[in-house]
Amino acid sequence: MAPHRVRVDALAPQMTLGPRETRHLHVLRLREGDEVRVFDGQGTEAAATLTRLEEAHAVLTLGERLTGVAETPQPVTLAVALLKGDKLADVVRAATELGAARVQLLVTRHADAREIGAQKLLRLRRVAEEASKQSRRAVTPEVLAPVPLGELTWQGKLFVAQPGATARLTDHLTWDAPVTVLTGPEGGLSDAEVAALTARGAVAVTLGPRILRAETAPVALLGALVATGV
Repeated sequence: MAPHRVRVDALAPQMTLGPRETRHLHVLRLREGDEVRVFDGQGTEAAATLTRLEEAHAVLTLGERLTGVAETPQPVTLAVALLKGDKLADVVRAATELGAARVQLLVTRHADAREIGAQKLLRLRRVAEEASKQSRRAVTPEVLAPVPLGELTWQGKLFVAQPGATARLTDHLTWDAPVTVLTGPEGGLSDAEVAALTARGAVAVTLGPRILRAETAPVALLGALVATGV
């Protein structure tokens, strides 16, 4: 069985874990002397030894640094409209597994919600952390608080999934700069919203002949993106 992976704020000769992560160690029946893996969410990973395990905290001693899972050639941001229910959690989980470096939540004209509470945002960040552990990434994506679509900024290229578009992602993707991919809500982006983005340099791209659900589109777009960068 592969060693348990632990997210830490920073790699240090000794690292102290709080109650939440320590509970996981107890559930897994780990003991002092067992080996784990630690990663800082920024791309660095190392072996570590569990040197003290108490009820509410644990101490890890740093070991050899390891080579992390390869990332995309340039950092990828997923910009996604607010969705209802647990759909955003599913999207954040999949985005983490597919290599996104950031998830930027958006308020759009037809978005299912206009805002999310602090607790839900914290939960989404924990989903990203758990998904990075599970997928063996050394990077945990940032999940950023919602901004209105008109205030979205990006570096490099922005690709917008839009039904009816004729351009294909692979025709415009060169991996010479950071990449942002954007998907809308269940009702889609309005023509005016897409026009405003393309006027700022975005490229509207097709996801094929079918209409995808709002929680499926970001996974499809990221999957197509990542497949070109492996």
